[in-house]
Amino acid sequence: MVVLTNSFRRSNARKSLGASVNEYEASLVIRSGAELLSSASSDPRSEEGYAAVKGNIAEALERIAEALANFEAGSGATSRSTGWVQDLHRVADDLAEKQG
Repeated sequence: MVVLTNSFRRSNARKSLGASVNEYEASLVIRSGAELLSSASSDPRSEEGYAAVKGNIAEALERIAEALANFEAGSGATSRSTGWVQDLHRVADDLAEKQG
């Protein structure tokens, strides 16, 4: 879910970055987001609560797993991250199940 501020409405529509960034730039965003989340978790102040955080992390892990699978499929090399993809899906599923 995307939440916009300053009198914009909530939107469930996925915003695609598509052509605006490459995979390396996107990976830097993920890394920075993880660093921010780690810092924020040391002093949680969100009114959203842990359930919302777990839902967002679960969705991110699903998308990261998809990206890894796409990279492996496009590389032509032996699939070395298949296990990682499966593990990420399992963790995401576990987070989503415990959210409710």
